[in-house]
Amino acid sequence: MKSLSISGKEWILKKYNQQEILFLKESFSLDEITSRLLSIRKIKKEDIAGFLNPTIKNFLPNPEILTDMKKSSIRTVDVIKNKEKVGIFGDYDVDGASSTALLGKYFDELKLPYEIYIPDRQKEGYGPSIEAFQKFIKKGIKIIFTVDCGTLSFDAIEYAQKNNVDVIVLDHHQSEIKLPKAFSIINPNRFDDKSNLNYLCAAGVTFMFLVSVNKELRSINWFKNNNLNEPNLIKYLDLVSLGTVCDVVPLIGLNRALVHQGLKILKSRKNLGLKTLIDVCKIESKPTIYHIGYILGPRINAGGRVGKSSHGANLLLNSNPKEAFKLAFELENFNKERQMLEKDVLEKILKESNNIINDPVLILSGKNWHEGVIGIVASRLKDKYNKPVIIISIKNEIGKASARSVMGFDIGSNIISATQKNILIKGGGHKMAGGFSIKPENIDKFKSFIFRKFKSINEDLSKDKPLLLDSAISITAINLDFYNKVNVLSPFGSGNPEPKFIIENVKSINNKIIKDKHIKSILVGEDGSNIKTIAFNAVENKIGAFLLKKDNKLFNIAGKLSLNEWRGQSNVEFIIDDISVNKTLKNKVPSSIG
Repeated sequence: MKSLSISGKEWILKKYNQQEILFLKESFSLDEITSRLLSIRKIKKEDIAGFLNPTIKNFLPNPEILTDMKKSSIRTVDVIKNKEKVGIFGDYDVDGASSTALLGKYFDELKLPYEIYIPDRQKEGYGPSIEAFQKFIKKGIKIIFTVDCGTLSFDAIEYAQKNNVDVIVLDHHQSEIKLPKAFSIINPNRFDDKSNLNYLCAAGVTFMFLVSVNKELRSINWFKNNNLNEPNLIKYLDLVSLGTVCDVVPLIGLNRALVHQGLKILKSRKNLGLKTLIDVCKIESKPTIYHIGYILGPRINAGGRVGKSSHGANLLLNSNPKEAFKLAFELENFNKERQMLEKDVLEKILKESNNIINDPVLILSGKNWHEGVIGIVASRLKDKYNKPVIIISIKNEIGKASARSVMGFDIGSNIISATQKNILIKGGGHKMAGGFSIKPENIDKFKSFIFRKFKSINEDLSKDKPLLLDSAISITAINLDFYNKVNVLSPFGSGNPEPKFIIENVKSINNKIIKDKHIKSILVGEDGSNIKTIAFNAVENKIGAFLLKKDNKLFNIAGKLSLNEWRGQSNVEFIIDDISVNKTLKNKVPSSIG
């Protein structure tokens, strides 16, 4: 099935195997829609049970398959036995804050003294510095853990080594062939790691590390000998799911299990900082991936972007209700400030982007653009133009950049390559995102380098991607029972996309603009049934213009289901991603479900 939508996208209905559907229905007692969605995802028969019930027990491998894990755990056990003071150096984003809190919570249970250090994004930039490690060493710290950073921190780690301080790196960013002289580097994305866990974020790596440390302590009866209960690591999975969802790593394999179980822990609201932030954000329903990614995550991130970088980690570590509320309230205000700054920078950059719109990679530079929001703006532009975007803010004769990429173009490895060629001062990242610093006089050289790299790919990554859809459904399918059947396949995210559906032949009977950018509508079908819908950020695009037109023409919508919970009531709504007015669509799809 193909159809051209009003936003210019081709709609393509995904293929499924009817024999597979029959097998799934008979073997697993599944309904039609769940079986169809599983067939579309091409889940192997032997993996179906694990996919439907992703438990930690079934997916957690031996942590020692990660390079350097065993030696790191043994060294950490010595630290714990000797009560050496620990330093935790974390990144300023959600994954860094979550990983920092994971280690801190664990050390708290073992009564081990530690200090955390989160660098200031604008003053210090990403990753460890000699100055930061000096502060640790002056406080009597004997071992430093770097989380969500450190893989490329050669100078700082060498400084620590010269001062007889071991550094254990817990990271997931791409490495060079040369590695820093750390005591150990646990990183599934280091060049010589064979674990096949390269999809983990830093919080996932940190969790694996704590599983290994727990095992080592258990093997020497440390908990029993010290009259302490062994920490139940499952209760930390809310932090792991927070980092995993917000770092947008694939929700496959172990990640899927970590988030599936982590959502259950999050719903219990045991972490005081997260509970307080949930209350401040007025989330009255059970927290979901949407809440993590679009409400909680941006606020935890806001401290690192426009406020105090350590606020996110300190909130997640806090056990004092008054302090937790103060931190959560300040993060809420930082987020409002971030939104205003983001809007201002985006408007400035959009004016300048017209001149380079046809470039294969959009690389923009300007003076004093706020470094805390250029990454978000790059992401917005990447989504708008479906191209890799790099934004460079120049201040004091140094450019600081954030990059966001599209599938198929590994921005992290290209930044590392440009650094090795001395085009960049320093930089790194992973496949979809990265950052670097650059001398302004090298920007044109860097553009040429990136353009060559992009053009060497034998595929047009920037052309409009089709909208892939799972099934046609009727308006009557928009109910709680149908939503629950679809939700069996959750958690949804990168690597396990949320199912998208078509509803045909509807018309609008009521529209309302929300917060000056979203459009809420009531749509009615030919049989008189109606549904509530929302089109996010649609006021200024073609979808919004179409919905706000007052006519009685029938049209088709494509999008996904959303559960709206409010004061004990649960209602299923439809999120509109696209609209088609092609009347021949009806004869080109299978019979609707519902």
